Amino acid sequence: MSAPDPATAPRVSVLVPTLNSARTLGECLAAVRAQDWPADALEIVVADAGSTDGTPDIARSFGARVVGNPLKTGEAGKAAAAKAATGEILALVDSDNVLPDPGWLRRMCEPFADPAVAASEPLEYTARPQDPPLVRYFARLGMNDPLCLFVGNYDRRCAVTGRWTELPVEAEDRGGWLAVRLVRGRPFPTIGANGFLVRRAALASARWDPYWFDVDILQDLAAAAPGGAVTVAKVRTGVVHLYCAELADFRRKQERRVRDFLYFSARRAEPPRPGVPPPGRPPLLRGILRFSLAILLGFPLARQARRGNAASPDPEAWALHARACRITFRVYAAAALRRALGFRRAPADRTAWRQ
Repeated sequence: MSAPDPATAPRVSVLVPTLNSARTLGECLAAVRAQDWPADALEIVVADAGSTDGTPDIARSFGARVVGNPLKTGEAGKAAAAKAATGEILALVDSDNVLPDPGWLRRMCEPFADPAVAASEPLEYTARPQDPPLVRYFARLGMNDPLCLFVGNYDRRCAVTGRWTELPVEAEDRGGWLAVRLVRGRPFPTIGANGFLVRRAALASARWDPYWFDVDILQDLAAAAPGGAVTVAKVRTGVVHLYCAELADFRRKQERRVRDFLYFSARRAEPPRPGVPPPGRPPLLRGILRFSLAILLGFPLARQARRGNAASPDPEAWALHARACRITFRVYAAAALRRALGFRRAPADRTAWRQ
């Protein structure tokens, strides 16, 4: 398929929050610049939280505009980049994402020809042979948090289940993508990051400043829609996520993510809006109990790893499944204990953060 016509291609702003991301940012931005998209219709906005490792210089070397992110978090960085962006379409690409081929952006934007589509997201993660086993594991699992597997709430194709989500959603096959209708008041998959594209015009009804919380954007759009629903395209393509190379890094990121979520979600809590049902939630308690039992018994984790390896062979990657689950269990258990004991909530310290 040929490249888009420069005269009609929508302007796309790629939003990249960074903090000491020098190890991955060059590969990320090189893949963005390699897209077969008109150069005049593509901008990169990097929101940097005070990097000391040369991240801003790397960003500028790829023609990116660098803006500040004084609130430091990735959620605040996405908001800061969005405020500075000029595109009709905003593309959330993290500094550890790599677009897998030059036609990626074209495929991701094709669903926007349908005016009913508010956003698009890849259907899966891309597992490259050259990536570390842990990166390949998360790509084949289809999520970065194993707890989501037990809850059934994820948004990328999972080799263990053969599905991209276990939540009851309406999806119509459009060939290169699925038209997914998400309805207000029902559980929403965790759509909204790692290659998520959204129309700028749709964001008028969403709360995204000063913190852009991925899972809230579509909830807000559905709540404000006349029919109480929003349509999202799940595009049959992937995206690389260089999430963690080592289990120690995974533990550190899990701890940061859980602490940030508990702190910022509590600060951002708002009273229910009149006439708007609360967001639907997946069966969390049942999933947590299943997860805890699997950790205790052990063999359910081994069975999942075997099933995943049968569907997406990579023994070295699937050997990490049980260890990743145990780390996740310990992080969540510690966070729950601290909350129950009334410890003061605070965001994770980013003083020595490295991507």
